[in-house]
Amino acid sequence: MNYFELFSLPEKPVVDRTVLAKKYFELQRKFHPDYHTDDTEAEQSDILELSSAVNKAFAIFKDDQKTIAYFLQIKGFLEEEEKFSLPADFLMEMMEVNELLDEGETEKVRVLISDTEAQMDFDFHKIIANCGEKILEPEFLKIKDYYFRKKYLRRILDRLND
Repeated sequence: MNYFELFSLPEKPVVDRTVLAKKYFELQRKFHPDYHTDDTEAEQSDILELSSAVNKAFAIFKDDQKTIAYFLQIKGFLEEEEKFSLPADFLMEMMEVNELLDEGETEKVRVLISDTEAQMDFDFHKIIANCGEKILEPEFLKIKDYYFRKKYLRRILDRLND
């Protein structure tokens, strides 16, 4: 089941949160098992499956990283548990960030990550805006690179919060 189709959303790496919430509540009213108690057992089973899919899709779409990963997966550009080689320049920057983290410079690390994320997010949204309706392979690869860079930064932030 394609969750974009279930929610009647365009297949894009970014979901409009306002539209998402509206669609979620519409689908909950339509597929919630409590509204189908008079249905046959088979119909109730189908409704339960759809209700579960709605909840799973909503959990994906309300998380930016999960949305991008799902988008890339359904488009065939991301494998489950895929290992991705990040560019050497990014890894060198992150090595410096990790050294600062090891030295206890947590505030400097937070600022560096915040600045890096802000630039990455700006570049990402520019890519999305320039794609229009059709995303070509080079843009998919840029989106994938963004996804893995962001994932790397999230791991560093998780270490800071431990």
